[in-house]
Amino acid sequence: MPSKLPSLNESGARVFVFDFGSQYSQLIARRLRSLGVEAKLVSHTYPLANIRYAKGIIFSGGPDSVYEKDAATISKKIFELNVPILGICYGMQLMAHLLGGRVQGSAKKEYGPAVLELMQRSRLFQGLPSSFSVWMSHGDGVAQLPKGFVRTALSPNSSHAAVEDSRRKLYGIQFHPEVEH
Repeated sequence: MPSKLPSLNESGARVFVFDFGSQYSQLIARRLRSLGVEAKLVSHTYPLANIRYAKGIIFSGGPDSVYEKDAATISKKIFELNVPILGICYGMQLMAHLLGGRVQGSAKKEYGPAVLELMQRSRLFQGLPSSFSVWMSHGDGVAQLPKGFVRTALSPNSSHAAVEDSRRKLYGIQFHPEVEH
């Protein structure tokens, strides 16, 4: 007889938000909870063995540059869990960096409202218009995508404002959907 899944109290959260030092990390978890999603905010050093029953993972933004020596990071083994992962800002850059892409400083830092232009269909943007306003807050950007990723959106200052590898269920956005202004 198959063993039953543990209750939420036994297994922990269904969506884990890995905190890389973002000023918005608490806000990400709060927004998820307001949508009825059980979310747990954890450090980027949280043991991967403790997220066996996760239904999704979010990498927060953060103040570091992924290419710096002491930048916050996470084990590449997280990508072997076969759990959908969304990287927000630094989280997207970290995902790209760890999977063989290239991240570099942007010619112009972007802070504030920007217009996102969708380039192709994506599960992330289903039902949304082809262009809409988002909140940006970054000084780095993905310059080269990892193998398997495609660009799904751009902004005036970010050629890779949204990316995905739908086969592996990996998604990245340069903007902050958790922020409302």
